Amino acid sequence: MQVPDNKITLDPAALIEQEVNGFGSHSFWIGLLLMMLGAVGIALPPAMAITTVDVISLMLFIGGGFWLWHTAKHGGGLLRWLKPLALIAAGVLMISRPVAGAEALALLLSFYLLLDAFGSFALAYELRPARGWGWMIASGVVDLLLVVFFTFSWPASSLVVLGIFVGTSLLFDGAALTAIGWSLRRH
Repeated sequence: MQVPDNKITLDPAALIEQEVNGFGSHSFWIGLLLMMLGAVGIALPPAMAITTVDVISLMLFIGGGFWLWHTAKHGGGLLRWLKPLALIAAGVLMISRPVAGAEALALLLSFYLLLDAFGSFALAYELRPARGWGWMIASGVVDLLLVVFFTFSWPASSLVVLGIFVGTSLLFDGAALTAIGWSLRRH
C-alpha cells in the first residue's frame, strides 16, 4: 500500500511500507557494489588497510588545507591556526607512517563498528516486520563479532584487521542493502 507523501497516517503497516520504500530502487545495485568492494578488502586486507589510511590521510591534509586558507583569509589569533595545522599534521603523519596510521585507524574503526552495530539493530527494529529486516540484525551481529576479534589482536595484526574490518563491514552492509533492494523489486 503506497502512502502519498502529503498524507499523514497512523497505520503501522503503511508506515513500515513507506519506510522500506524510502530505501529506493538503487539499494540493490549499491548493495552489490559494496559487496564487491568488501570481497576485495577481505581477499587483500593489507592493501585495503593501506588504501584506507591513504584516503583518510588525503582527506585530513586537504581538509586542513581548506581550513588553513580560510584562517589566512579571515585572520585571527594563534588559536585559530591550531585546527588547520593539526589536520595537516595528522594527514602527513598518517601518510608517512602508514602502519602506525593503520593501528590508530583500527582502534577507531573498532569503536565505529561498535556504534554501527547498535545503528544496525536500531534500523532493524524500525524496519521490522518488513522483508529484509533480519539482514540488518545479521550486519549488527557481525560488527559486534569483529569488535571482539579486534580486542584480542590489537596492535600486532592491525593491517590485516583493518582491511578485514573494512571489507567485512562493506560486504555485510552490501548484503543487507541488496536483500532489501531485492525484496522491494519482488514486492
